Amino acid sequence: MTGPESEGSQVRRAVCPGSFDPITNGHLDIIARAARLYDEVYVAVMINKSKKGLFEIEERIGLIREVTSEYANVRVEAFHGLLVDFCKQRDIPAIVKGLRAVSDFDYELQMAQMNIGLTGVETLFVPTNPTYSFLSSSLVKEVAAWGGDVSHLVPAQVLEALNKRLAKD
Repeated sequence: MTGPESEGSQVRRAVCPGSFDPITNGHLDIIARAARLYDEVYVAVMINKSKKGLFEIEERIGLIREVTSEYANVRVEAFHGLLVDFCKQRDIPAIVKGLRAVSDFDYELQMAQMNIGLTGVETLFVPTNPTYSFLSSSLVKEVAAWGGDVSHLVPAQVLEALNKRLAKD
């Protein structure tokens, strides 16, 4: 056998969690960077039944699979509940999160400390590419809803889906 499991080595797994409603170029940057560092990267798409998203969970998963298809080591799955349970079920020891600003750090540090305390799952913070430091799905949706150009903020497939969805509303 060759590859990551040969010679007794273990497959290195990580997860990139989020709602991805929709996935942005900032998300994609973090996923791509994680894919270069880990043997397997799970993109865990959060199901929040109390919050109505612009895209249904299946649509988000489909779009993410499409825009990450060049990365053979990326898997996309839905999850609800605790992220650490998702990790435990798949033997994932690390969560990879992008940080845009100091304000992200305050919240994410609390989550990271809770996660390691609950199950020992580590959180690795990756500084966001400065090009995307202001970017969020909420901002993309708001600008697009008002007719603004978000073509440089999302992959082409997402832009097309976004324009179709917003044209219906």
